[in-house]
Amino acid sequence: VPSPPAEEASYCQALAKELPDTVAGLRRSDPEPGSELTAGWGDGAIVLRCGVPRPEKMSDPKAQGVSANGVRWMLEERAGDGPRFTSVYRKTYVEVTLDARYAHDAGPLTDLAIPVERAVPCALEPECA
Repeated sequence: VPSPPAEEASYCQALAKELPDTVAGLRRSDPEPGSELTAGWGDGAIVLRCGVPRPEKMSDPKAQGVSANGVRWMLEERAGDGPRFTSVYRKTYVEVTLDARYAHDAGPLTDLAIPVERAVPCALEPECA
């Protein structure tokens, strides 16, 4: 469970209220311990953590990214597992980890982007527009 500063935690609490019951057709099943800073779907297939520290990879000018429904995400490939995506240009970092079945599929981000956009304000206009 992340431990962000209070202001960032407030964005995460707002995000927790916006998250859907299903993502990519998988039902919500939050990881333990229960927290407003974490959520999951499909018994660990998709895990969201809000308020994570800035990933070191964001300093890499060659880092890859994707956009989904108005939210930009940095992509990190993980050997032997699915990708990890971290939101960029937001007032707190939201991390989404996908298992191996999503090795070449960022589709779950489309279900999560709208709640992130609603709950976590842009930190760097016009990058979020």
